[in-house]
Amino acid sequence: MDVRSLRYALTLAEELHFGRAARAHFIAAQAFGRRIQELERELGTRLFDRTSRRVSLTEAGERFLPRARRVLAQLDALMEAAEGDPAEPVLRIGVLGYGLADRWPVTRSVLARCRPDLELTYVELDWANQYDAVRSGEVDVAIVHDVGGHDDLFVETVMDTGRYAVVPADSDLADADRLTGTDAWERPWVAPVGQPGLADWTGGRTARNRVEVRSPTHIPIAVATTGCLGLHGEPAARFFPHPGVRYLPLEDGPRATVAIACRKRDRRGTVAAFRNAVHASTAVDRLARDGAVRR
Repeated sequence: MDVRSLRYALTLAEELHFGRAARAHFIAAQAFGRRIQELERELGTRLFDRTSRRVSLTEAGERFLPRARRVLAQLDALMEAAEGDPAEPVLRIGVLGYGLADRWPVTRSVLARCRPDLELTYVELDWANQYDAVRSGEVDVAIVHDVGGHDDLFVETVMDTGRYAVVPADSDLADADRLTGTDAWERPWVAPVGQPGLADWTGGRTARNRVEVRSPTHIPIAVATTGCLGLHGEPAARFFPHPGVRYLPLEDGPRATVAIACRKRDRRGTVAAFRNAVHASTAVDRLARDGAVRR
């Protein structure tokens, strides 16, 4: 969900006139109207009733827009708190797998508003170095798969996602709607390696010939190559598509937990700005999900 579209919707709710609302944001009424329509399509419901003479809020709009106003107020407060020392022009971000998944656009947008001077650089991580890259200073902050073993770092959960099996496309399981432990646990599985906590997340299931992967990006390739099953978080189906695999919801076991990791007592403004932007994206994502559920 685009933050700017939320602001447009709130202005339209106050003005109840597309032309005046568009002028308040210095854009053409036609472009303004398209953004409102895109927001409504994303939510799956109309927020406004339009006629040739008037604009009014629908019941869904009456429910959704007050929540949007609260989220944007929180977002503005986070942005204000994130304004820091402009002498730090670069933030090195370590990313494991799909990282923040769908929340990257809002996170970047918030950072661009509150720290337009800040340049983001990207460092690809794997399970073996996701914490060590933060400890060593190779990255300033990291988006990690939280599997424990990081008491010396500051780690905060930002997202947990559904647990999915990655199944070979030619497997007898590939046409199922979802899987349970009974369906799948006796099959050979690809083994993620690099952190002790991964064994608990996977339930200790491995292939008999120990097919190992060290990064979430390699799981679909390993599954398609070996015929073993793999384990992933729900966003992988969109971010790591592969013609040789299918992603199926898996009912058993812990969800995949995505977290921000940084060094304890790191008080740099750029790190605080990134953390605040991620929390803002979480609030916007929650608003979008609530709006879609309550339509």
